[in-house]
Amino acid sequence: MTQYSVTVANNSVNTGAICIYQTSPDITDPKVMSLAWFSKVAHPKTKVQFDWGIDYSFVWDETGVLIPGVKFDASQTLPASLTNNNQVTLSYSEGAFEFEQQTTGGKNGTLYVTNDSSLPLNQASVGVGMSGAGTFVVQAQPNINLTFTPHPTYWITFGNYTPGQVLDIGQITNKQQLEFAPNTYNLNVQLKNDNTWSVG
Repeated sequence: MTQYSVTVANNSVNTGAICIYQTSPDITDPKVMSLAWFSKVAHPKTKVQFDWGIDYSFVWDETGVLIPGVKFDASQTLPASLTNNNQVTLSYSEGAFEFEQQTTGGKNGTLYVTNDSSLPLNQASVGVGMSGAGTFVVQAQPNINLTFTPHPTYWITFGNYTPGQVLDIGQITNKQQLEFAPNTYNLNVQLKNDNTWSVG
């Protein structure tokens, strides 16, 4: 599996969390929310590194009502693939949520989540992850079928973030897209003294 790596130098005068998150042009449902995929605190004049592979998963957590600022800490992570084991059902029984009936279905390139009739309202969130951490989630509801066709765009930002935090990406102003050229898997990124980004 191809591994990607981003090394970030904090050359600003501030201590804060460097956060990488994803957006996807193929996920147009406004109820689907991006998570702080990776986040590490960095002091001025220090570096942090993020590494990942393109391996997908299904995730859920008991978040309560899903709003920006809520922390999503996956209670179950189930490996998935865009070509097989790409469909799963979220169920609720004996007072607990669980994934079950993972199968291969639908079309290649898409991940499917069925929320069955047992799910209570406003208790859990469900979605997909990459490289062991959640990326996109939505409030779980009974009798709803969800589809995720991931073509991720990677972004970096700096501030007060924790891994798994639900983001309001419309409110993030200090962000920079991370673009990997063909056959390029490593990026060096700098948060400069004027709090702007440099990618090289």
